[in-house]
Order: sequence, then structure tokens, then C-alpha cells
Amino acid sequence: MKKEIKFSLVYRDMWQSAGKYVPRVDQLKKIAPVIIDMGCFSRIETNGGAFEQVNLLFGENPNNAVREWVKPFNEAGIQTHMLERALNGIRMFPVPADVRKLMYKVKKSQGVDIARSFCGLNDHRNLELSIKYAKEAGMISQAALSITHSVKHTVDYFLEVVDKAVEYGTDEICLKDMAGIGRPVMLGKLVKAIKNKYPHIVVQYHGHSGPGFSVASILEVAKAGAEYIDVAMEPLSWGMIHPDVITIKEMLEDAGFAVPEINMNAYMEARALTQSFIDDFLGYFIDPKNKYVSSLMIQSGLPGGMMGSLMADLKGVYPVINQAFISAGKSAISEDELLIKLFDEVAFIWPKMGYPPLVTPFSQYVKNTALVNVINLSQGKKRYESIDANTWDMLLGKAGKLPGELDKVFFELAKTQKKEFYTGVPQDAYPDVLEKYRKEMKENKWEEGKDDEELFEFAMHEAQYRDYKSGIAKKRFEEEIAKLVVSNAELLKSPKKSNAVKEKETPNRNNYNKDEVKHDIAVIAFLLYSLNSKMIDQQTNIYAKSNVWNLIGYWRNLMTINVIYSTADGEKEMPVNINKIKNKEYELEMNGAKYISELINIDKGEIDISANEKFYFAKISKGENQYIRTTINGKSFDLKRNDASDEDSSVNIHEKILSNESNDITSPMPGKVVKINVKKGDSVKKGDLLIVVESMKMENNICCIKENAVIKSVNVETGQMIDANSPLIVFAKQD
Repeated sequence: MKKEIKFSLVYRDMWQSAGKYVPRVDQLKKIAPVIIDMGCFSRIETNGGAFEQVNLLFGENPNNAVREWVKPFNEAGIQTHMLERALNGIRMFPVPADVRKLMYKVKKSQGVDIARSFCGLNDHRNLELSIKYAKEAGMISQAALSITHSVKHTVDYFLEVVDKAVEYGTDEICLKDMAGIGRPVMLGKLVKAIKNKYPHIVVQYHGHSGPGFSVASILEVAKAGAEYIDVAMEPLSWGMIHPDVITIKEMLEDAGFAVPEINMNAYMEARALTQSFIDDFLGYFIDPKNKYVSSLMIQSGLPGGMMGSLMADLKGVYPVINQAFISAGKSAISEDELLIKLFDEVAFIWPKMGYPPLVTPFSQYVKNTALVNVINLSQGKKRYESIDANTWDMLLGKAGKLPGELDKVFFELAKTQKKEFYTGVPQDAYPDVLEKYRKEMKENKWEEGKDDEELFEFAMHEAQYRDYKSGIAKKRFEEEIAKLVVSNAELLKSPKKSNAVKEKETPNRNNYNKDEVKHDIAVIAFLLYSLNSKMIDQQTNIYAKSNVWNLIGYWRNLMTINVIYSTADGEKEMPVNINKIKNKEYELEMNGAKYISELINIDKGEIDISANEKFYFAKISKGENQYIRTTINGKSFDLKRNDASDEDSSVNIHEKILSNESNDITSPMPGKVVKINVKKGDSVKKGDLLIVVESMKMENNICCIKENAVIKSVNVETGQMIDANSPLIVFAKQD
């Protein structure tokens, strides 16, 4: 008799891997009956992870989304399962026990059958309560192993976690190969060891396709005794997600397994619906690189599920890193080269951080640390100068026991920063909070919801829930989509490039202003050139791809740039306020004068502009001492930028702060201001928390690094989106 293999669809996971959002509830309701009609799925992963946070970001109620999404599957007899992160619940940082317990009660009442629970550190102590609470709520408990590949992560290592999970009462074991870097033969040996020791335990395999191992891994685990296999379906299968169900069906059938048939008419309809969701709005958030298998993932071990956010992060910091390189006299790098730098940095620091399995949230912790390291190194700083609070909690043991040993650098940093290591049970460090949230809901006259589901969402996702209730989330999402739609429409209207060689079209400069110009006009030409160069000028090696206006939504059209210019009396600095009015049209203010300026033409080493209805042609070349020479009507000006988005390499911001020569603190990355701890006139000292910036899914603490200082001004507001190197705090000058 042929051994039966059942399929589980990870449709939700496809969208987590692809980008920022998942289909809205109205779209999910459309595709649910079609998935059922395919007739090949015994299970479907419906919610958990970032799914509910995403609904809040839409400005929609996640509880309604879960109930509406799982209902048709419940009625069809297809089991639904959620994904949860043990100590971290369905968010990125630890959750108090009373909120964790309520989660299972809420999800069971909403129709979710199975709780897939994983600890990113494989600490069985974090899994114990997940298993207990899931079973108390009447759910099937599936304890998941966070699979990764290192000298620490052996069959025996994972089997020890299985032993404890079985002791706690789990019903099933999942091999969560979240980065797809588990080696096929090793995974087969692990499944065989589990089935030999615990034949009654159901085993399910979940493997992303990123590095390309997953199809071979599926065959190995099936041969070793796994009962369920997670699959996806095009147009978002493969890539950083999971193999398509058709491929896996054909492979396993050929290998002699009994597999379900697929209703191909329904399959094609599901594909078409999925594509329609992409065409509607989801496609705006999908980076093309996420659609492809890449062996580069093997080295870094980063999971496919975070690649969408990773690519967005890279777009945000790419110009900052390149501008630092260029200021230091180095060549700019491409986005692909930056990606490799990040992968190399992850591979370098991962063992030093104790080999945490690279799964949410710990993959984000390692990736964020690596990315900030890359930024800091590009600016002449050191590694580990900026580590967020949640990453520190992992390093200190508050999230669980790390598989490996920490590098001594973290012990030295902890000692310097007066941080203490934690050896207790992780959950004990986070006291209950439900009554606090219940009290506030009553004060706000908010409904606690059926089975306390609204109370649960508020306690689990406080910041996002507040934005949802206030309407800010809906407004922000609609504005974001509107901008992307306009941007995409403009792109489609642009004439397509021809491969034919055309004679360069030179603007007619007969009517250009021929008078001798002053610094203001030269500054305008210089800034518009630096802000709009699409590629490195190979002749002058001046600016790289630095069009800040087209970057992801962290960037604003209004900004201030400080321009330094050389005079006979030495250097002088002039702040320039820039507001982009529309495409190629700007309003600039300097020295009390305003200019309406338009970019007419830009080419290697030259630019045509208008300023207050007069037209000018400027040549741009590399000057001495990192100045950029701007020549107009025979007169040359040596200029350079000393602002947040293009630092002069001769000025190291970090060193200036440490030596009290600088009186401001800037943001190390783009993001959102979520907390401000100080106000004008406050006295602060080294180590005091000033501002919290939410970036790359993490809250990053910006602390004072002066020994003593007084706040002169706070330049941002709570909820404000900021770019990398935005000035946050200005200190009063000290005598």
C-alpha cells in the first residue's frame, strides 16, 4: 500500500515573503472557495506571524479578517493553522503570559484549529507554555523546530528539543526550515529519528525555496516518514517562498507516494485571482528579486519570509551608504553589491551572536545589526555601535538560551553599558498586563470584543491598534497607495528606451543668461545635479544613484542641505531649504532669497537649470579636497555638501559628537519616531534614552553619547516619518 502524503497550503506565507501587505479580507474571501475547489489541500496556514499586524496597517480589523478567512475552510473540513512565536506571540518582542494564554482562546473561538508554535532560539522553556495554552484552548499543538545549518544544529540537538516538546504534550512536530538552508539528507535523518522514537507524533515539513534545497528536502522527509508537506502555488511560489504544489505532487507520485489530485480548472482560477491581487495593489510592494531562487541565501541563511522587508530596508539606506563611500573617495556600489555586503556581514556576525536560528524575530535582530554595521563601517565607524533594545535582550538571555557562545565583544559592551545577563526562565521577566489594557479600553469606551478578541489585539499590537482605532492607519495606507499609483503611472508614460544609438540632444542655450553669477545660482546647479544624478559620472566620479525624491516612503520632499563653499577667507557654510514642488521643479531658499528652479537637462558633468525664469548651463567637475567644481559662464565655485544625506568625509559625525564638537544627534536609519523622552531645556547625560525610532520592524533606542548636555531643540514629533541621518536632537553649545 502506498504511503499517503497530504498537502498544506501556505498562502499567507507567500505574501509575507513577497512584500509589505497581504490580500485584504475581501480578496481572501474571493479566493477561499477556489482553494477549496482545488481539492488537494488538507490544511491551510491562515494567520499569525505578521498577518494580523498587516490588517491593522490596512486600517482594518484583524479579528474580522481571521474569522472571515477561516470560516469557509472550517465548513469544508480543511484544517486551519496559525503561526506563533512562543515567547513573542504574534509580534516581534516578548509577550506577557496572560496575553499569550488569551491568544489561544481567541484564535480557537475564531475557528483556527492548529497552533504552530516555534521558538526562534529552540529554547524548550518558551515552547512549554505554547503547548500548554494551545491544548487548554482545545487546539492541536504543533511544536516547530527552527531549522538552520551550523556546527551547533545537529540531529541530536534538534531531537533534544523534540524530547521536551513531547514531554510537554505536543501533538505534532513541524520542521520549520524558514530559510530553506536545511540540508536534505540531514532533514531526512531528523524525521526518521523522530518517527522511530515517537511513531505517534505527526510530522510536517515547511521549507522555503530561497537557496533551492527545498524540493530535494521534501523528497527526503517524505521518504523518512513525514505526513504533511507545506506547498505554495504560482504566481508567487518558488522564489523566496515554497515550491508549487504541482511540482511536489508530480515528484512524490513518481517516487511511489499516494498524493491527492488537483482540480486544474480551480488551480488556474486561483492563479488568476492571485495575479489580480498583485495587479490591484500588492505588486507595488513586491521586489522583483524576491521572485527568484538564489543560492546566495545559503551563506547568510536569512529566511525568505523577511526578504520583502529586507529589500525595502536596503532601498532606504542605499543612498546613505553610497554617499558615505563617495565622500571618502571610494567608488559607489550597486544594490546587488550592497546585498552581498549585507550577506557577508550576516555570515560574519552570526556565530559571534551565538548562532541564533535565523527566524523571526531573531533573523531581524541579526539582519538589523548587520545592516547598521554596514552603514557604520561605510561612515568610518565601528561595528556594534548601535544595537537595539530587543537585540540586546536576545544577547543578554532574556529571550532564551542561545545555541552557541557569545563573542567577548558583547560581554565588553554589556559591561561598558552596565547591562546584566539574565539566566532565569524568559517568561518570568515579563509580568501580566491584561488588566491594564482592559482598564484603558473601558476608559476609552472601546468594546473588548467577542471572547475578548479586541482586548487581545490591543494588548498584542498596542501601537498598531491605536493607529487603527484613530483612523491614522487607514489614511496612511491610502496615501501610500495613492503615491505609488501616481509614481507607477508616470513610469508607464515615460518613453521606452531604444537600443538604437541616437545623437545626443543638446538644449538650445542661445537665450541663456550670460551674466556673471553669484554663489546662489552655482549652489542651485550643484544641488540639483547631486540630487538627480541617476548613475555615477565616470568622468568626475562625483555622485552616485542619489535621487532622494524617488526613494521609499520614509523620505520627504522638504529638506535642508548645508552647503560649504570655498572663499578667499576660508570655508563658509550656508543652509539651503529645498522643497520639491513637482517633477523636476523645486523651491529653494538661501540667504533670505527664494528661487523657483527647474531641472531642464542633466548629463555627465553638466546640467541645465532655470532659476526665477532665467536659464543657466553649468559644468560639474571634481575639485580639490573633495570639493565639487561648478562652472557657470566662465566662473567656477568650489562647493561640497555637509548635510544629513551627504556627509563630508573629512567630518566624522560620530567623532564630533564624542568630542563635543557636534551639537546634534541624527537618526542612523530611516523609520518612524515612536517615542520622545526629552523636551527643550532638559539636562541629559551619557546613556539617557532620548528618542525611539521604529525601523526595520524594530524599535531602535537613540541615546545620549555626551557626558552631559542640555537639549536646545527637538526637531521631530511622535509619529513622524524620518530619513536616515535626519537631525533629531540639537544640544545647546557648552562653554
